[in-house]
Amino acid sequence: MNTGRFITVEGIDGAGKSSHLEFLASAIRARGAGVVVTREPGGTPLGEKLRALALNDPMEGTTEALVMFAARREHLVRVIEPALGRGDWVLSDRFSDATYAYQCGGRGLPASVFLTLERLVHPDRQPDATFLFDLDPAIAYERQRAQSRDPDRFEREAADFFRCVREAYLERAGSSGGRVHVVDASGSLEGVRDRLAQAFARAFP
Repeated sequence: MNTGRFITVEGIDGAGKSSHLEFLASAIRARGAGVVVTREPGGTPLGEKLRALALNDPMEGTTEALVMFAARREHLVRVIEPALGRGDWVLSDRFSDATYAYQCGGRGLPASVFLTLERLVHPDRQPDATFLFDLDPAIAYERQRAQSRDPDRFEREAADFFRCVREAYLERAGSSGGRVHVVDASGSLEGVRDRLAQAFARAFP
């Protein structure tokens, strides 16, 4: 297969999306395509520095969105577009849907500001398919508590914040024209993976 595809995975913290990246990468390789697995914010040396700032340093909501989009622009120029140009598939843990959900839904950033930044940074690029791992924030919180690591400043947010983020994700999915595939992320890892495999097959028959 010589046509690159851009796939993203999304979801609130604790939804378990990162647990399924290698599964998706294997499904892509099984189709004979190369795959680049990456993440946002991050994916480049500069992006990783901006990630550390975004996840750890307190900042105002618009500043936060600007940092995310700055990292995204570098990511697009250095990683995503070159890989797609080679015919590889790109699998990214988060993209602009996350900024809409977290900064607009969670922080209250006006959608008009988000849309201006989105048009500036990637006017002609959206994912070919997005898999949104949807989970009740209360369950996501319990999953996070079970992990033995220090939470970043987003993961430390209150339940109301994640309810708003989830609602924004679902709103974005509803207006995506079928690009965003909502995957029920509750239950066992195997059950979620089965639902993900079905969604992947629908997106790329």
